[in-house]
Amino acid sequence: MAVSASFANSILSIKTHRPNAISTSLSLPKPTYVSTRNQKPSRFTTFCSLEAAKDPKLDVPIEQRYEAFPTVMDINQIRDILPHRFPFLLVDRVIEYNAGVSAVAIKNVTINDNFFPGHFPERPIMPGVLMVEAMAQVGGLVMLQPEVGGSRENFFFAGIDKVRFRRPVIAGDTLVMRMTLIKLQKRFGIAKMEGKAYVGGEVVCEGEFLMATGTG
Repeated sequence: MAVSASFANSILSIKTHRPNAISTSLSLPKPTYVSTRNQKPSRFTTFCSLEAAKDPKLDVPIEQRYEAFPTVMDINQIRDILPHRFPFLLVDRVIEYNAGVSAVAIKNVTINDNFFPGHFPERPIMPGVLMVEAMAQVGGLVMLQPEVGGSRENFFFAGIDKVRFRRPVIAGDTLVMRMTLIKLQKRFGIAKMEGKAYVGGEVVCEGEFLMATGTG
């Protein structure tokens, strides 16, 4: 049976102006496949705050995230300068030193320190007087140098003033101590120093120290 020209044209018109109509000439885009072979597995991470979630360091495992303190003087060099020995040597490492001016050192506070069994058995807190002593030893590292002229045989901790304890220091903390020479009277063999101790960047102890250098 012959199909009239007007009917054929109406069919073409429907295909042209109605793209949603069913048509055997309709072509669909090919699906895109993404390879996951080289992708890293996702980690489940719990953040304490929104700011922490933005921290790029959190992509690094926590055991690799923090750098060690630098070593300017190791324990052997410290023992060559200070006369203190176990159990009263309270400086483990010097991390910064300016000749005759200042020093920054650390004391790793551990549960094996000999004072913890008695201070206190149920709450291991570093005694404040030992924090002061540790800071004075850092002061000794500044003073017992050729730039200052201190004498190891006649060097003494002579006095303290304006000492304040801001928070407890407990086992597991790292005590970071900065001692700075403020005034030196070589004629009288007296030095005045300013000291601050930190844990995690927070001041835990501070005060002024008087040293007898033995050079008078």
